[in-house]
Amino acid sequence: MKHLLFYILTLLFSNFYASAQISPPGLGSTKNAFWSAVGVRQKLDTKNTSLTYIGLGRISDPEGDANPFKKQSIVVLNEEIYHKINPHWQYSYALSYRRQNQYENENPYDLETPSIHQEFRGYGRINYTTAIGEVKLKTTYRQEIRKFFTPDFGEVEDDLQLRSRFKTQATVALDSDHENSLLGSAEALFSDSNDDTNGWSGFEYKESRFCLYYSYAPHNIPVVFDVGYMNDLVGHGHHLQDSNYLAVDIIVENIF
Repeated sequence: MKHLLFYILTLLFSNFYASAQISPPGLGSTKNAFWSAVGVRQKLDTKNTSLTYIGLGRISDPEGDANPFKKQSIVVLNEEIYHKINPHWQYSYALSYRRQNQYENENPYDLETPSIHQEFRGYGRINYTTAIGEVKLKTTYRQEIRKFFTPDFGEVEDDLQLRSRFKTQATVALDSDHENSLLGSAEALFSDSNDDTNGWSGFEYKESRFCLYYSYAPHNIPVVFDVGYMNDLVGHGHHLQDSNYLAVDIIVENIF
């Protein structure tokens, strides 16, 4: 029994770090998009871990030219602290700065005026992790508060937003050493925005995101490589926008 318990705990801990890819943010009206990120994950003590990353996103036009590298979209700076309560439960809190280009929705899809929205975001999340055989399952609830500004930190419409996110993720190790893994996830997003004229809109469903990732975490170097695909479905019914994302990230482990 002790040996079985040790094996289960080892499986959970070894998979946790390999499966924490840096998922793409939503990049607005686009047909195809590319997301890349570089991060540093540092273990602070036995229960706390820091993840710092910078990410860049590029997009295509909504119609016509589907080149995912055509236009600059977003720059993201993010800092998150994870706290492990026990082998199953974990919570985290984070601060994020995002600078995103805004484009018109009609051809030729030029930059809007103002052309850039700045965003400061704070969020917290809690997740529960368990294992069924060789499959690790993780369920996450994430609550965000988002504040938007013009390029010179002026006011914008819908300048404040509360957003709730519910995500389920499954991870399968492809080898006994847990160096190679496949990750699949589904996430639903709901938000409540504050308009200067009409006030709060009320919580409404906004979008769903579906991801499939391959993760490589070699034991001989402290780096995790992730490459994946995300399908972003914004809206519903006759107002559904379907976007495809290619994503790549590199996470360096415990360099300090």
